[in-house]
Amino acid sequence: MRISSLLAGEGATPHGLPNFDSTTVFVRATASYLRGEEFPTLGMIHPALTPLATRVNALPRRVRTGIYTRGGANEGVSPDNLGEVDVERFREWVTDQYPNRGYPAVIVGSSNGAAVYLSALLGVPWLPQTFLVPIRRELDADAIREDVRWGVEHAGPFLEANPDVSLHQMHDPNQDRLMVRKLAYFRTKSRVLGDAYEEFIETVLEPGGTIISLECGYDWPAIDLGDRHSFQLGGLGGLAPEEYYEGSERVARFLRRQDAGIREWSVPEPDGRIPEAEWGFDPALREDLERVANERGSDLRRLGFDDPRDLSPFVADLYRERYADRGRSLERLFVQSFALVEPWWTIRTGSIPYWAAFNTRSDADFLEEYLESAEPYDEIRANLFAHGIESAGLASIDRWRDVLSAARDRHGFVGVDPTEFPYDVEVHARYHEDIPDEIDARHPLVAPMSVDGFDDVASEMAPEYAIEWDRVS
Repeated sequence: MRISSLLAGEGATPHGLPNFDSTTVFVRATASYLRGEEFPTLGMIHPALTPLATRVNALPRRVRTGIYTRGGANEGVSPDNLGEVDVERFREWVTDQYPNRGYPAVIVGSSNGAAVYLSALLGVPWLPQTFLVPIRRELDADAIREDVRWGVEHAGPFLEANPDVSLHQMHDPNQDRLMVRKLAYFRTKSRVLGDAYEEFIETVLEPGGTIISLECGYDWPAIDLGDRHSFQLGGLGGLAPEEYYEGSERVARFLRRQDAGIREWSVPEPDGRIPEAEWGFDPALREDLERVANERGSDLRRLGFDDPRDLSPFVADLYRERYADRGRSLERLFVQSFALVEPWWTIRTGSIPYWAAFNTRSDADFLEEYLESAEPYDEIRANLFAHGIESAGLASIDRWRDVLSAARDRHGFVGVDPTEFPYDVEVHARYHEDIPDEIDARHPLVAPMSVDGFDDVASEMAPEYAIEWDRVS
């Protein structure tokens, strides 16, 4: 998955780390909130260019889909330079984003949009385990076996230069179809903290502070390509893992719409299930977290969950508890899709955040299930990430409207042009720009929740949610 490459400017990311990935955006969003700042245009273009970004929908759809493909390719690295990509530089970039001050806790681990809001609630940094390295290459989106071979041929220099990561090569010909024609996706997971994270924790974590290991247990079938290298076909969202590998009627219909000439993908048999490339947690990192916690005398806690979306109801209801303690309104839910997160304006408008991992039927189902069990909301607003293709499993605008209609009073979209979804390129700027117009309430930002207070509430709430809150050491 990825955001509109039209907006990918000259970000100060190190060589090999793209602006358009979920991890990069989540780090920027979290850091912006900790600095007390808004988060416009996904943190990637100068505000002066926003008017241009909000006029792109006037272009023909075929032009807009081409923008996704060509723009993303512009951020890819040359396969000849993979040995020069250093994941430690990525970790240095992450720590450089955060204000250099003391923190009572640090969150380390899985990428997750709800974790952005957990970090904001606690007023602490989030250090991701997973990063994307996009590599330029030309390949038919359905040429799966060719991409496997390409990865085997080119991964060596990268793995040799980065001995402390696992490489999860990922190819999604459904949701990422526009991008994989021009890019290979190397998702990496740090198996150790590395010098930058360890030095950051040593510098900013207050004495007696807590390290929170954020661990998403979501897994996926994968093909073992050798030491620390695997290949994953597909990803979280519209299709079940088995549909990618074994085919289904939904896959056949999608490929027919794409004039693909095939009705299922040809792919080697997977060897087993491992942590999912974008969202899953590689447990090898926990051993290093335990070492650092023991050396510092810090408390190490584990916040675990099986599906990336399992964290969203828990975080939403944490905000409800926090707002209730402050005597604030509990009437408004703001659903934010994939990378379209805006913690500053969400809290400024007194909205309760709920993160939807993507724009698919399963994401709509997760939200619907939460709304059926939660205390009713008077108002429910949502943005919708647009990825430029009617992928298999996409939830229609009508489906999203139906879920949002659970509100007792008002419901609707923020920054979304419903007539253009999922080709609505402008949403990547309007998700932020339209918030103050669509939601007129204003509240002061809430003071950070203490770690002890969070521990008490999380310990009490965990049995009611699909999460685990444990002391590791």
